[in-house]
Amino acid sequence: MLRIDAHQHFWKYNPWRDSWITDEMAVIQRDFMPQDLEPLLRQHRFDGCVLVQSAQPEEENIFLLEQAQEHEFVKGVVGWVDFLAEDIEERLAYYKQFEKLKGFRYVLQGNPDKAIMLRPEFMRGVSKLAKYGYTYDVLIYPEQLDYSKELAAAFPDQPFVIDHLAKPDIKNQSIAEWRESMRSFAAHENVYCKVSGMVTEANWQNWKKEDFKPYLDTIVETFGTSRILYGSDWPVCLVAASYTEMLGIVEDYFSDFSKEEQAAFFGGNAAKFYNLK
Repeated sequence: MLRIDAHQHFWKYNPWRDSWITDEMAVIQRDFMPQDLEPLLRQHRFDGCVLVQSAQPEEENIFLLEQAQEHEFVKGVVGWVDFLAEDIEERLAYYKQFEKLKGFRYVLQGNPDKAIMLRPEFMRGVSKLAKYGYTYDVLIYPEQLDYSKELAAAFPDQPFVIDHLAKPDIKNQSIAEWRESMRSFAAHENVYCKVSGMVTEANWQNWKKEDFKPYLDTIVETFGTSRILYGSDWPVCLVAASYTEMLGIVEDYFSDFSKEEQAAFFGGNAAKFYNLK
């Protein structure tokens, strides 16, 4: 079974385009490319990774696909398209020529319209994905979980995956509302969840492994062990932890699970969800 890091990024740092990388995150205000990640994956026995968009022009897809073509360990790419565009189906058809392009993501978090994913034109865009065999990565904040559940319910045959546990407020151990909203996804078997991005939602300087346990408990209770994917969110994770430290959190948590469950979480589920080879 493949061992896969299901969520990471590459970029050539551009202060204007990458304005989300604030001075507080100075450690990642530089280029991060395949040669920076490959040794880390090898060190931790990963066969490969899924490369996810971090910028929103379609030119980003060209850059990501070039990295995937040149580096065998990049097993899949999650790109960007404008789901509100009238020519969405033409764009999806165009991308079918790229075997490693597995799905798309639209940055919903921070959008002035928190329910943008329920606009008719957005839902029309999402409705076209299944025809071309594409997945959808859901990047949201906790207050958008209920809207996202409506979207997932409208397309029961469309595979969705929630990135970064929907970014709960781990720093302040705020969990009640997030947990209630997250649990409502249990019955929606087309929705998976990436166990990724946790350290950046915690106290960057003073997090402890036990801070994450109630959130991980909720995710496992909701999605089981067949609908959860490991993702490092490297290099963003570096603002709070090294790759090894971040991986150690989930390795410790899942250490008492069966070998089969661990293999599914650390790669099998990602290979199935993204149809990786």
